Amino acid sequence: MAEAASRLTALAEELLGSPLPVRLRAWDGSEAGPPGAPTLVLRHRRALRRLLWRPGELGLARAWVAGELDFESDLYEGLDRLAGLLWERDPGSDGSGALSRLAGLRDPRQRAAVRELITLAGPGLPPAPPPEEMRSRTGVLHSPRRDKAAISHHYDVGNDFYELVLGPSMVYSCAYWEEGASLEEAQRAKLDLVCRKLALQPGDRLLDVGCGWGSMVLHAAREYGVQAVGITLSTEQAAYARKRIADAGLTDRVEIRVQDYRHVTDGPYDAVSSIGMAEHVGAARYRDYAAALYGLLKPGGRLLNHQIARRPLGDEERYRVDAFIDAYVFPDGELAPVGRTVSLLEEAGFEVRDLEAIREHYARTLRHWVANLEAGWTDAVRLTSPGRARVWRLYMAASALSFERNRIGVNQVLAVRTVGSGDAGLPLRSRDWRS
Repeated sequence: MAEAASRLTALAEELLGSPLPVRLRAWDGSEAGPPGAPTLVLRHRRALRRLLWRPGELGLARAWVAGELDFESDLYEGLDRLAGLLWERDPGSDGSGALSRLAGLRDPRQRAAVRELITLAGPGLPPAPPPEEMRSRTGVLHSPRRDKAAISHHYDVGNDFYELVLGPSMVYSCAYWEEGASLEEAQRAKLDLVCRKLALQPGDRLLDVGCGWGSMVLHAAREYGVQAVGITLSTEQAAYARKRIADAGLTDRVEIRVQDYRHVTDGPYDAVSSIGMAEHVGAARYRDYAAALYGLLKPGGRLLNHQIARRPLGDEERYRVDAFIDAYVFPDGELAPVGRTVSLLEEAGFEVRDLEAIREHYARTLRHWVANLEAGWTDAVRLTSPGRARVWRLYMAASALSFERNRIGVNQVLAVRTVGSGDAGLPLRSRDWRS
């Protein structure tokens, strides 16, 4: 038999109709492909079986998480070279790349190539998915019970692991950068930007929806003198946040609850922050989410909604949740175009007063998190599992590239529950918070 790498390269190019953008090293030690290109290492035939049974992102992800597939060289460059195979670059398409379309081949030569790949992959069915994959889901999509299980899958990984990745700020959302700033400084700048957009004053009541480890409510209470309530569905996050609040001597001004936003009834609040939480709400529930936050604000109150957005599709009915992210990272998470988000906030009664797009800031943030993970790799594996650490490295690096290449974005939307007279309570130059 010819060396595996040469055959794999030739067959892949037959199926894809274009040269393979990476170099391959197969399980038999053979190599083939463009010299100097990033090297994709297939450590075991099982990787090929996974991909043949689930062409596209999920098959590759399972092989990656299981340690059967890896990049020997720069991860970002390797993923960028594979992007055209995984994601369609045309923003009007459904986003699926060439690999996901292998299952529907009709050309006789391509079908023959698939049969040879099956022979190369060896006998037997693909192995079971890695244990890090979330497969068992019960209940109605985006019901409180199912949302709690999805949040637990992602956030109850262990606070020590998150400390390693996020650093001392313990902020798990896009930082706000200036040249030369550290990650901690950029995260503090983001929290302060949110506080200034919300025009927080001493004594104001702030609700932070999806409060994480408490960084936003701590900053707002300490620096702006507010009375803050933070809600999360993660018991591990809540325990960590409560300890931070006690250590800061702020238990009389900050409360952390394990609570669904749909169950908050103690309004009105002067301000609501929702930072990196709305991605979990889901398209079917977003109208309810917007209405709930509107109802919790007093007249004249402000909402700052910080949310990842995807590019719009030519046919929105073709949108599908990213297979890897759904199975391994954020189960049931959904992204919407920013225009749809703004429309739903307006339909709930809000007046949208400002939108700031900061996707380049998230790309930089993610690269810092990847660097933290790689620097503490041994500890990350010990705190979770080799597969979990590999999930995070892949998801954060791929996400950084997606922000850089404008496949996804992130936006801060400032909205007001404007009073009946039409007064929004904002200065004439409403961006003074940036000075």
